[in-house]
Amino acid sequence: MHSLYTINFTNPSRKDLKKIDKSHQLFIKKSLVDFASNFNDEYEVALMKKGIIKKLKGQNEDIYRLKLRSYRVIYKVENSVLIILVLNVTTRESAYR
Repeated sequence: MHSLYTINFTNPSRKDLKKIDKSHQLFIKKSLVDFASNFNDEYEVALMKKGIIKKLKGQNEDIYRLKLRSYRVIYKVENSVLIILVLNVTTRESAYR
């Protein structure tokens, strides 16, 4: 069974995205749609093995980093089926400050 995830941006992540060049915004949005439409446990594990996804350490909840070119999207999955919540969109240089 294939379930469809929705993508919700927090207000700060929406602002982050607006600061980025339009062509990069489109790339990030398309990549997130592809990510959400393919998302399942096996897909997540495969991307973790490739280093595209990484679970962030030191968090009380399961929060992950998704690499998209030079950008980093910080996300979490809520209710294990419904929502990929985009917490932050930033460049690699700014992601770990």
